[in-house]
Amino acid sequence: MDAAGATQARVAVVDSPEEIPEENNRLMTRNPLTLFSSALFAAAVLFIPAIIQAQIPGGSSAREIPNEVQKADARVEQIIERANDHFRKGKLNLEDSKREQARDEFDKAVDEILMSGMDVRASQRLQTFYLELVERIYREEVPLVQQTATPVIVQAPANQKSDAVEVAQIQQPRQVGFVQQGFEPSPLDPLSKLILTQSEQQVSETQLADLEQAKNSLDFNFTINPLVQQYINFYQGRGRSTMESGLRKSGRYMKIARETFRRVGVPEDITWLGQVESAWQTRAVSSAAASGLWQFVRSTGAQYNLRQTAWVDERNGIEKPTFASATYLRDLAKRYNGNWLLAMAAYNTGALNVDRAISRAGAADYWKIYPYIAQETRNYVPNILAVILIAKNPAKYGFGGIKPDAPLSFEPITVPSGTSLRLIADAADTSVDYLQSLNPELKRDTTPRGENYTVRVPPGKAKQLASLLKRVPNDNRETARVISVAPGEEWQSIANRTGVSVATLQSMNSGVDLKNATKLFVPNNNIRLTNWRRSATTDSSASSLTKIKAKKGDTIARIAASRNLSADEVARLNGIAPNVQLQAGQEIKLPGAANTAGPKRR
Repeated sequence: MDAAGATQARVAVVDSPEEIPEENNRLMTRNPLTLFSSALFAAAVLFIPAIIQAQIPGGSSAREIPNEVQKADARVEQIIERANDHFRKGKLNLEDSKREQARDEFDKAVDEILMSGMDVRASQRLQTFYLELVERIYREEVPLVQQTATPVIVQAPANQKSDAVEVAQIQQPRQVGFVQQGFEPSPLDPLSKLILTQSEQQVSETQLADLEQAKNSLDFNFTINPLVQQYINFYQGRGRSTMESGLRKSGRYMKIARETFRRVGVPEDITWLGQVESAWQTRAVSSAAASGLWQFVRSTGAQYNLRQTAWVDERNGIEKPTFASATYLRDLAKRYNGNWLLAMAAYNTGALNVDRAISRAGAADYWKIYPYIAQETRNYVPNILAVILIAKNPAKYGFGGIKPDAPLSFEPITVPSGTSLRLIADAADTSVDYLQSLNPELKRDTTPRGENYTVRVPPGKAKQLASLLKRVPNDNRETARVISVAPGEEWQSIANRTGVSVATLQSMNSGVDLKNATKLFVPNNNIRLTNWRRSATTDSSASSLTKIKAKKGDTIARIAASRNLSADEVARLNGIAPNVQLQAGQEIKLPGAANTAGPKRR
């Protein structure tokens, strides 16, 4: 949220985002000047709407400042007191195993801060409390001690000697807490503080002439400014790793983004705004609580029909927030008569702030309003232009040979209310971690209650999942698990290796013929979960698997790209999401005759 937006207590949600009312312009991004401004400016931000520069009118009286600061401090105290009250109630509910009530109270505790109308960064005390509160809630919801056991391989029945079964760890008792996806820091916060070095600011006439030529390859028009080349210089130097990472990660979402922007009527090259906003992290969160690939704050997300409930936060999704972002940019461009630089500036700092800057500059031109906008927005627009130009011709700027990750691949399938992600992962032969990477908008380890929900599963698994879910009773969808069995295996054999009685197995798998069955349902409570797999002596595909040791900083996506493999396939094989950072020395399995020599030096 921006400085202007932080002063508004309410934001109306409009039926259509085609027009953007003045009072609704609490937009996405945030004014970073409050991170280092004086107490004088912090007080001004809280009580003077749409101030975007640390400038105090000459007529201001210093004697009034302590009163404003005192008012702000009192307001912070009230917010903290209300948030603590909700946290205490949530903890009591959690201790009583009232999970839903606890979750609601924890959500309310966070909302007391985020919906207070205050910029969290404007008060050091509020910012510190907010970060500590999130950590406290996380520790309550996700217990720190998670015991694991080494998988054990046991033999199949006598008539199935060619097979083996992998016995997973024994499940610990059901935890009182919740399983919730983690978050990544948004790159916008460090960007707001970025100061270019003297060498980065050196721009030659030849470079400007090259930029004039290069901009002709873009699908929108703008005026070149030396600042664009300065940010290119930054990415060619100390920002190189950021640019390289963005070029790789963009591959997962760029196909969806380009198709969406094109359909909405936004230049496709502007999809690279996603790199500056989130570094292509679906769960990126800024210090001002903007979230997702396209960094929506709660109010703007709601205005553009992104649901935010106790179960889902669609700002962190994939298709819906991409459509919302494109629609939002299109609306802003209409506001500024097709000027995409002003639209991007307003996307960052808010249309009201851009309007006032235009009024002060006397012209609707980004480079003319530049002195009158926040430092973050000054960094923001030329940064995006630099990223677009590099991405358009990576080799020209020294980024040749970087292979983008494979496009996100999935199948949508609608599942019943309150279906466990663990159950879906078991039935779809994948991991919860990978399933969450395909469904980052889900806040819990189950789909929303009270509605059928469409989840994304690995390609080719939707039909299998649908078939299995038909067999699960409604009251077992949150607790059941799936195990693999060998065709012809006896009930007693399965009971022996799972610790589940024959009677329970038969009641949960009524009508199943074990002679043809490959998967069974079992209760998720202190059992040994199993997965059958072919032995290497009889399965040529298994014997062709190769293993490598991950290096520091490696991800599945990076390893797959360096060996011309599908990131999704390698992720499923290892049960690890493509962009999760691996530990140095971690063993990774690769399919087929993969190139284990690693990437060549560029």
